[in-house]
Amino acid sequence: MDLRHLKYFLAVAGTRNFTQAAASCYVAQSALSQQIARLEKDVGAQLFSRTSRSVRLTAAGELLEPLARRILADVDNAQAALDALSGLRRGRLRLGLLQTRASSVDLVEVMADYHARHPGIDFHVTNAPSAEMAAAVLAGELDIAVVGLGPRQVPDGLDHFVLDSDPLVLVVPADHALADGGDVVDLADLPDTHQLIQFTRGSGLRRQVEAAFARAGVEPGQHFQVGQIQDMVRLAARGIGVTVVPRSSVLGGDPLPGERSPVSGPDTPPGAAPRYALPYGARALRIADEAATHTICVVHDSKRLAPAAAAFLDVVERHAARYRDGGSPAIDR
Repeated sequence: MDLRHLKYFLAVAGTRNFTQAAASCYVAQSALSQQIARLEKDVGAQLFSRTSRSVRLTAAGELLEPLARRILADVDNAQAALDALSGLRRGRLRLGLLQTRASSVDLVEVMADYHARHPGIDFHVTNAPSAEMAAAVLAGELDIAVVGLGPRQVPDGLDHFVLDSDPLVLVVPADHALADGGDVVDLADLPDTHQLIQFTRGSGLRRQVEAAFARAGVEPGQHFQVGQIQDMVRLAARGIGVTVVPRSSVLGGDPLPGERSPVSGPDTPPGAAPRYALPYGARALRIADEAATHTICVVHDSKRLAPAAAAFLDVVERHAARYRDGGSPAIDR
C-alpha cells in the first residue's frame, strides 16, 4: 500500500469531491482517480460510491479513513523522532490549545521557555473545542492538547494530567435579583425566566457549565451562544442575561478601560497581582457547588509520543510545579 494513495484517499474523503481533492494534492483529477482505483484494488474493496452528483464513503471507506489518518500520523511521528536524535535540533510540535484562558499557568511563557530550549522545533498550534482536540490527539493528528475536560471526560486511550482547576463564577448585571444577596449563589436560585449566555457548543467550558446546572437540578434556560469569554461577561453587564465563566477570566491580568480597581483576594497566588476584570455594571458571584470548576487537562498518547512532544510535556510540568510551589513563572534556562 502506497502512502501517497492514502493521502489522496483522505483528500477525497475530506472534500467528497474528486476535483477539489486533486487541486489540494496538486495533481490532475485523472491521475488522482487512477491512484484511488489502485488503492481500491490493493485493499480489495470499493472505497467510494460515486454518482454524477455526489461522492460518498462506502462501509470499507469509513473503516479505512481513521486507520489511514493514524498511519500517516505515525509516519510523521517516526520522521520527527528521527529528526530529534541529535538533540531536538529540528522537528515539529502539533499543539492544541483550548479557546478560553487556559489556567493560572501561563502557556505563552511555557511556549517561550520551550522555544528557548529547542529553537529548531516548529510550532503548529490549533484552537478548537476541547472534545475535537482530544479526538485529534487520539487520532494522531495532534501531539498534545490542553483541554477544558475533567479526568473522567478524557477519552479512553489518552494519558493526562490536571494542569489547573478554576472555580466557576456566575456573572450577573448589578441590578439582578441575586446581585445583593451575598457573594455565594446556588444556581437553583436563578429565576425561571433567566437567559443564559453560553460559550461555544462542544467546548469543555460549555460541558462543565451544563453539568453544574444538571447537579443543581435546573434547566440552563433560554440561551444564546457567544464565542468570546469577555463578550459573554460584557453582555451580562449590559443586562442581556447571566453567564457562568471561569474565575480567572474575571479575576486576573491587567485592567482594561472601565474595569474596577485592582483587588487582591485571599486565594491570590504568591507573587501574583490579580485584578477584578469585571466591566462596569457586572457582579461576579461564587457558585456554592464546589464541583463547579473549569478543569484543565493536558492530554497526550504516551504510546506515540515524539521526543519534541515529550520535551514540551516536561516544560509544562516544570511551570506547573513552580506555580504550585509559589515560585516565579519566569523562564528557567
